[in-house]
Amino acid sequence: MSPILHTIAIAAGGILAGLALAGALLWRQQQALDVARYQASHDDITGLPNRRLFLDRLRAALADNAPVGVVLLDLDRFKTVNDTLGHDSGNVLLDQVGRLLTGLPMPVQVVARLSGDEFAVLVCGDRDVTAAAAEEAWRVIDAAAIRVINGDVRVSASVGYTHIHGPHASPRQLLAEADTAMYQAKRLGLGVCDYRPHSTPDSGRSRDRHCR
Repeated sequence: MSPILHTIAIAAGGILAGLALAGALLWRQQQALDVARYQASHDDITGLPNRRLFLDRLRAALADNAPVGVVLLDLDRFKTVNDTLGHDSGNVLLDQVGRLLTGLPMPVQVVARLSGDEFAVLVCGDRDVTAAAAEEAWRVIDAAAIRVINGDVRVSASVGYTHIHGPHASPRQLLAEADTAMYQAKRLGLGVCDYRPHSTPDSGRSRDRHCR
């Protein structure tokens, strides 16, 4: 090979090596960016969408003018599990509850862990569909014996739900309404409660009609 061709071959090899190195660096940067985006929008214990992503999905559903329901639940006496069995068992319990909820049938669109032992479910459908999803979420948790590190645990949940009832509802408003209904269910020990803005919480007849 002539000296000129040899020089060209070396230069071409250097260019290809440089391109390969640049490509590898770009791939690693893209991978790191994808991981960072995932971590910013998902819960690190359950892998479920977090509050930020849930609000984004709920905002998008509202923008489509689709009938939307929000189901909110938290686990009863979860602190007792942490205190008696340890935080590792508590984390396993949260992960297993998340798996149960993601197994709920359509029209459940999104299941998220908001914080602590609080989960949210986005439902696309009318009020009856949302009510059925809330009941099913309560049922699958109540019926399950969940295996954790130290054995099987049975837990129950308090569930509240709301449904869009006006054209100007915001994601945070719907979460607040479902939260109100959830704490109504927890306070009264009734499992599942619907949000009723004009209901009278101290009326037993009202509780029987709107809560499980």
